[in-house]
Amino acid sequence: MTQELGVTVDKHKDVHEWYSEVVRKAELADYSPVKGCMIIKPYGMRLWELIKEKLDGKFKATGAQNAYFPLFIPSDLLEKESEIVEGFDLEVAWLEEDGEKDQDQRLAIRPTSESIITDYMSDEIRSHRQLPMQLNQWANVVRWEVSDTRPFLRTREFLWQEGHTAHATDESAEKEVMMRLDQYREMIEEEFAIPSITGYKPEHDKFPGAKYTSTIETLMPDGRSIQSGTSHHLGQHFAEAFDVTFEDENGDTQTAHTTSWGFSTRVIGAIVLAHGDDDGLVMPPNIAPIQAVVVPIYQEDNQEEVEEYAEKVAEDLEEKGLRVEYDDREHRTPGYKFNEWELKGVPLRIEVGPNEMEDQAVTTVRRDSGDKQMGLDREQFIDEVEQRLDEIQKSMYSELEDYQQENIREATSKQEILGTIGKSRGYVKTKWCGKEGCETEIKDQVAAEIVVLPFEEDSEPEQIQGDEDHLEGECAVCGDSAKRWAYFAKNY
Repeated sequence: MTQELGVTVDKHKDVHEWYSEVVRKAELADYSPVKGCMIIKPYGMRLWELIKEKLDGKFKATGAQNAYFPLFIPSDLLEKESEIVEGFDLEVAWLEEDGEKDQDQRLAIRPTSESIITDYMSDEIRSHRQLPMQLNQWANVVRWEVSDTRPFLRTREFLWQEGHTAHATDESAEKEVMMRLDQYREMIEEEFAIPSITGYKPEHDKFPGAKYTSTIETLMPDGRSIQSGTSHHLGQHFAEAFDVTFEDENGDTQTAHTTSWGFSTRVIGAIVLAHGDDDGLVMPPNIAPIQAVVVPIYQEDNQEEVEEYAEKVAEDLEEKGLRVEYDDREHRTPGYKFNEWELKGVPLRIEVGPNEMEDQAVTTVRRDSGDKQMGLDREQFIDEVEQRLDEIQKSMYSELEDYQQENIREATSKQEILGTIGKSRGYVKTKWCGKEGCETEIKDQVAAEIVVLPFEEDSEPEQIQGDEDHLEGECAVCGDSAKRWAYFAKNY
């Protein structure tokens, strides 16, 4: 049965159904025969490969080397670090039958790779001269989610990168954590055109076994927050469990400090939600798999000439380094093509007909705004096309930046927090005492939680769990002395 091309659901009426329809119809992904898993289609994979290429370049430029570790992790490695087993206990998928009669222990399918990579570091590291050791792998992981799953946003199996590093000092590890978080921020803001908030996770919500977890949060148009990347300072906890030691300059044995950081295909879901509209995807030019599409419009008596001219326009754009699609399909009408490329979010559509050919011109349509410009001089357009795409990129970011600022609201009491979350979208910024119980009170009533403790003048990592007061004023929930600013929100 032929699938209807256009989007049939209003984004603002049912964002979840809209999201699922756009992901499928724009050919990013589809559901698989295995519940909770997805098939990433070629268009979605092209997007992920672009993300991977850009982020991988940042990692390699700052010392990280790519490696690969097994999908299967022996149970004894997980049990070495008891907190990681506890933290992922419900999500770990275990191999029930492995075909090896002499296998003396269970095998887990990796939910993350701290245990197996730290074990490797223990074997490899001997001297301070080997530090920092900065490893990264691009891989798949499995977390056996029991809640509602949705392509990219929450699936049992997903693609990601996970970096793991070992350092001689706490200071070096701290710099690594913040450098990687900043690289994530650059990707999200500069490439995805999505503003963000960076900060720490509360002590009770950090990565199991970590000293602290830093996070980058992005606000979606439905007012929910998406955790778009995390960078963990693991201190010496994992190194002690796995005996990652080294000989320092004085010949003394020291324990390493480790970190881990990850960024997954979940960010594709954030791009869809943040920018998409009732016609489908709206791709930021910097990361769009196709930045411009050229569509010839002709009659039977001028088809050959128009196509030749349109193809030359596409070639000129490719020579400028753009990712270009030349759509010369004869079995599809121009209107069908327009709708399809709008659905896929291509930032710039170039229409070429007999009038444009005669005038050595082009007609352009922006996907983000719908602005149409007719009769643009072809050579001038080619010269300025990169500037036009940059304008689209900046405009998309600016629109969401305004939205985010408008949807950060302060609250000074529990009732204000509940009322603001109940009536409005976005983040509620409030003073917090640091106790999990105060978050639970809000979470139980409106299903919102603390998504980030923002980087501000009071947000050194050791202050997350300290006993000292760091803010003037009281916790909005319980009235005790405040220690932190906290952002409450509903999240994905």
